[in-house]
Amino acid sequence: MGNRVFLIAAAAAGCALAQPTPPAPPKSHGTMVFAMRGPRLGVGVMDMDAERAKALKLKDTRGTEVTRVDDDTPAAKAGIKVGDVITEYNGHPVQDTEDLQRMVQHTPLGTQVKIGLWRNASPMSVTATIEEGAIPGWGNGNWGNGNWPFGGNFPPMPAMPSIEIPRMVTTFQSSALGTDCESLSSNPQLAEFFGVKDGLLVRSVARDSAGEKAGIKAGDVIVRIGDTRIAGMRDLSMAIRAAHAKGGPLPVTVMRNKHEVPLTVNLQEAAREHF
Repeated sequence: MGNRVFLIAAAAAGCALAQPTPPAPPKSHGTMVFAMRGPRLGVGVMDMDAERAKALKLKDTRGTEVTRVDDDTPAAKAGIKVGDVITEYNGHPVQDTEDLQRMVQHTPLGTQVKIGLWRNASPMSVTATIEEGAIPGWGNGNWGNGNWPFGGNFPPMPAMPSIEIPRMVTTFQSSALGTDCESLSSNPQLAEFFGVKDGLLVRSVARDSAGEKAGIKAGDVIVRIGDTRIAGMRDLSMAIRAAHAKGGPLPVTVMRNKHEVPLTVNLQEAAREHF
């Protein structure tokens, strides 16, 4: 059955087409792409702030704006577009990116979910069927018969024994700092290993980025921005936006070798378009 589109606003199709095009989403320092394995929707998203909500004529500063839609995914099949704001997921309000991520990850595979959107200053909804994001044929003996992920026709291989395939970790990209981070909030054992209760584990730092120039390294755990405790990407996103609005450097405290290290990020090193 094809995906159905539900229009909540009672408007004729011709009127909908006549609506002005909403402002293009800015490049985000908090874009998140959901993990490849496990339930996925197939979008990259960014948190909403007051300025962006005003530009999109949203009544509330909540929801998460779509900055990327991967091909042949539930989101693409449902008709979700870049610039849409996801406001509801199966009847539950979406506050931010972490909220949406949690809901998607707890959705059984094959479930049809109703997703509330804000598009062209009007509410609407679509229906998506949640699928698993995985390499085709991994662990089930189906590398042949056209299922090789990179193309080609290979002879069938004998069935592989049933094994547990670990899920890939969801990381958060901060373009302002030039880092890929993982939240430790849901992994207390890993947090204990790094000597923290929570924070953002830095997995990589882009060369010549503001973060690298400030001395941030892979393996650091970002625990504070100024006096603000950082537990998730939303905390980091809001702290960077607040610091940028005030101007001046960004004081970042990282945990390194179980010792706090104060660093200073020059926000002028980060392109203004990231905010």
